[in-house]
Amino acid sequence: MYILHLMSALYDPSLQERDPEIFRLIKEEEKRESDKIRLIASENYASKAVIAATGSVLTNKYSEGYADKRYYEGQQIIDQVENLAINRIKSLFGAEHVNVQCYSGSPANLAVYLAFCKPGDPVLGLGLPAGGHLTHGWKVSITGKYFDSVGYGVDKETHLIDFDDVAKKAREHKPKLIWAGTTAYPRVLDFAKFREIADEVGAILVADIAHISGLVAAGAHPSPIGIADVVTSTTHKTFRGPRGGMIMCKEEHAKVIDRAVFPGLQGGPHNHTTAAIAVAAKEAATPEFKKYAFQIVENARTLAEELQGHGLSIVTGGTDNHLVLVDMTPKNIGGKPAAQALDKAGIVCNYNSIPFDTRKPFDPSGIRIGLAAITSRGMGTDEVKRLAGWMNEVVGAPEDEKLLARVSKEVLEMCSSFPAPGIPVD
Repeated sequence: MYILHLMSALYDPSLQERDPEIFRLIKEEEKRESDKIRLIASENYASKAVIAATGSVLTNKYSEGYADKRYYEGQQIIDQVENLAINRIKSLFGAEHVNVQCYSGSPANLAVYLAFCKPGDPVLGLGLPAGGHLTHGWKVSITGKYFDSVGYGVDKETHLIDFDDVAKKAREHKPKLIWAGTTAYPRVLDFAKFREIADEVGAILVADIAHISGLVAAGAHPSPIGIADVVTSTTHKTFRGPRGGMIMCKEEHAKVIDRAVFPGLQGGPHNHTTAAIAVAAKEAATPEFKKYAFQIVENARTLAEELQGHGLSIVTGGTDNHLVLVDMTPKNIGGKPAAQALDKAGIVCNYNSIPFDTRKPFDPSGIRIGLAAITSRGMGTDEVKRLAGWMNEVVGAPEDEKLLARVSKEVLEMCSSFPAPGIPVD
């Protein structure tokens, strides 16, 4: 019996053996990510090193608390991992204090509310229809239900953030927090201008750089560090790490931020994610990463120019970051059918509302395009120009199955010349 029990304990089959259904689905997703042009602005390719850390035995360890102040024993390794991640992020961004335990970007933002606000306190953020994020106080989010949230907007003509509107609403509502962050806004954020308004009304300024953190780390976008009181971010998107979150702040706010994350919102951190954040931060400190970040911006600007040349309308007239927001109205097609046709042609993006959209959110006028993932594959402006041509063909004849099939084949041929990072080649 003992021998049989020992043999059973030692039997640890591979994923393919243990769960062939999940194994098959993972392999299918690998193929999809490899064979298609991925333009979802919040997606990217994590490196093999980041993926290895994410799938490591660190997932086995529970570690409530912070380094050298844990509630569980056996933290000798974990404390080193977390300190590495913290110190690398500090060095990369020039931050005074860093917390890398947040499960993702939304919990990171919620921790900021918990640190500085009570239920019902006024807060100010960019409205969702203008390119803001749910967690900046939008009404369907907990942040819009538990706090007295007010949204500022963009100018009706330029679609740029309307700082007169920001200042007016800040003076009227005296918010505890002002959010400077976006999820569908293609221009540089003027953090200094937000700082002026926050100082005038005595608000805490929070910069949410979830989409642009990789650009900020590389110097391809101005940094809010030293300007904002608190900076939140996811660790994937342009940063190219695992699905996690982080908070950077001035030293004076370190204690309330850490207490808000743990024990305020979370129990033990996900140590495998912390390790992967450390790996991503090390990668982001390299010359190669800086080149990649600046190439993202160049690719995005090229795509915006090319699409305009094909008669499409670009929100704000262009882009300064990784993102292009396209109004499909000139092509007499909604954003949703456009995105669906593009997906069939091997080009994946999301339909998205545009400022002052007259269509419903689930059937909006626009599509949102991000250039980080294809840049990670090594694609440059030549490939982007081909991409713009394909997109123009597809949205011009979204029901032409022969056209969609031809474009899909051409996309696959181009993708085969640019292997996707982190994905094994069969």
